[in-house]
Amino acid sequence: MAKIYGIKTCDTVRKARKWLREHAIEHTFHDFRADGLPEDRLTAWVEAVGWEVLLNRRGLAWRKLPAEKKANVDEVKALELIREEPTLIKRPVLEHDGAIRVGFSEGGYSELFKN
Repeated sequence: MAKIYGIKTCDTVRKARKWLREHAIEHTFHDFRADGLPEDRLTAWVEAVGWEVLLNRRGLAWRKLPAEKKANVDEVKALELIREEPTLIKRPVLEHDGAIRVGFSEGGYSELFKN
């Protein structure tokens, strides 16, 4: 079963969840704003895709950060920022059969769930 992580108010998360429902793919949803961000998941995602992929530098949460927090971001600083504000994660994060996908694209999901 797939598990999707994000926040329920995110349009991209809504699109991904709708796609999963329309394709009858069983999944659970974890809202990391409401339910928290599990440290083990954050660690696994960084190991799988890297902090650069996980950190959303294009979103509102990033734009709201003071310039000094955005300066000289490395892995340690990025993870510290994400722990403080989980909405800095590019959404959604999807886990399925050991694969981790960050963001949503119909093509990417179709490829992942082709079987």
